[in-house]
Amino acid sequence: MLEGYTAWPKERAAFYKEQGCWEGYSIGDMLRMKAVLYPNAVAVKAFDTERTYAQLVKRSEQLAVGFQQMGIQKEERVVVQLPNTIAYVETIFALFFIGALPVFALPSHRLNEISYFCQFSEAVAYIGAATYQNFCYENMMEKVQAVSPKLKHIILTGETKQTPLESLYKDEPFQKVDVRGSDVAFLQLSGGTTGLSKLIPRTHDEYIYTLKKSVEICQVTAKTRFLVVLPVAHNYPMSSPGILGVFYAGGTVVMSDTPSADEAFPLIEREKITMVALVPPIVIQWMFALKFRTENIHSLEVMLVGGAKLSEELARKVMPTFGCKLQQVFGMAEGLVNYTHLDDEEERIVRTQGTPISPFDEIKVVDAEDRELPVNTEGFLLTRGPYTIQGYYKAEEHNKKSFTPDGFYRTGDIVRVDEAGYITVTGRDKDQINRGGEKIAAEEVENHLLAHEGVFDVAVVAMPDAFLGEKICAFVIRQDETLEKRRLITYLESKGLATYKIPDRIEWIEAFPETALGKVNKKQLRVIIQEN
Repeated sequence: MLEGYTAWPKERAAFYKEQGCWEGYSIGDMLRMKAVLYPNAVAVKAFDTERTYAQLVKRSEQLAVGFQQMGIQKEERVVVQLPNTIAYVETIFALFFIGALPVFALPSHRLNEISYFCQFSEAVAYIGAATYQNFCYENMMEKVQAVSPKLKHIILTGETKQTPLESLYKDEPFQKVDVRGSDVAFLQLSGGTTGLSKLIPRTHDEYIYTLKKSVEICQVTAKTRFLVVLPVAHNYPMSSPGILGVFYAGGTVVMSDTPSADEAFPLIEREKITMVALVPPIVIQWMFALKFRTENIHSLEVMLVGGAKLSEELARKVMPTFGCKLQQVFGMAEGLVNYTHLDDEEERIVRTQGTPISPFDEIKVVDAEDRELPVNTEGFLLTRGPYTIQGYYKAEEHNKKSFTPDGFYRTGDIVRVDEAGYITVTGRDKDQINRGGEKIAAEEVENHLLAHEGVFDVAVVAMPDAFLGEKICAFVIRQDETLEKRRLITYLESKGLATYKIPDRIEWIEAFPETALGKVNKKQLRVIIQEN
């Protein structure tokens, strides 16, 4: 078993197998099974290029041969930072086929994050684009490789001095690797609350179970045409039901490079898209764009909205505006997934974030002392079940805080659960900012700002925003009174911080308000920023 992985307790693992939750095959096996059932159906399409299920298996196996010839082996980690392309899909399945573990990075990650992922996971390879959206990843990776002793291979799409991804597709027989359902499939990124993202190990068994249940609840079929507009490496567009759920059902995935209505609306019309997954800020963008665009998007049957809390006011506008069903999604890369149901009454759809996907999901709402609270009482959400992890990768100390002794995960969400089991999210306990679905640890941004010689102290908080839900505000006590805000922003950019982590607003302050215990009163800082 992978070193640094927290295994499931034997009794619970045996129970989930007996109940049929875990079926013992891999995500790669799943694709092969669908290629037998739907060989000539289009599995994925992007930029007028498409792959049938049979072609996707063949191309992924050819790439897997190339990876094997490079020496990449089972359980070795490979950082994958590709945009929404067919190359992304072929890459992850090639890695699944050989049992190597993708570490999923986002195109918006920069030197700071990628260096950490490569070093912490001891990645042997990095796969990305040479350039994308005017950023040169090739130059960045030269710096990353210099500080990552295990990183042997840099593999890039596009024109490159490094190894071109296209050169690794080998027309030779693939030597099958024994990859089992109980094996770790990949490492996903957590939102993070204390510094850089934790890595989340997910097994084939538990992830396939989430696909199976999501497909049932979202009514995904072989006729589903799913548009991906969010960064595909996110857990949400990958599995809720996401691209992997659509493959599980034998449907078609259509990739969009961006969520812009300029690109997405023509794709919906041309490809007869039936399902799309969005975050609330994109819903607002699309509502505004709808007034000015002429495309026929009436093929759209279901709009999933998740990643951040969807306000009731906005939720009420979705169905009449787009003429499709709204399905709210509330989940986390660590496991638990909830949906409203397509046949729910409207009040449930617009007011709640749904119910857990599995009858074996266990939910507790507790107070600060971990005492369970009555129904409809606001408290902290704890969960365990057949697809919620037992611990973060190589994070023994952090796991002691994030999990109870009996294996419940502390989600950090503040919720209310009604008599029927529907969850309403009311807030967050963790010191984290949800900027349009991207979750940022306040401490990480604070640490970067504190490293600047002109900064004496800093406190980073969320400030409300009608479009993104939350933005980032940094309250700074200056050491150097001549320090300008633009200098701080430029400094953070020079440190290679992901673009979405750069503060939207910087406020100078003489002293921080304090709690009774002498700690920085971030609650009061959030009040200050709301009033200004």
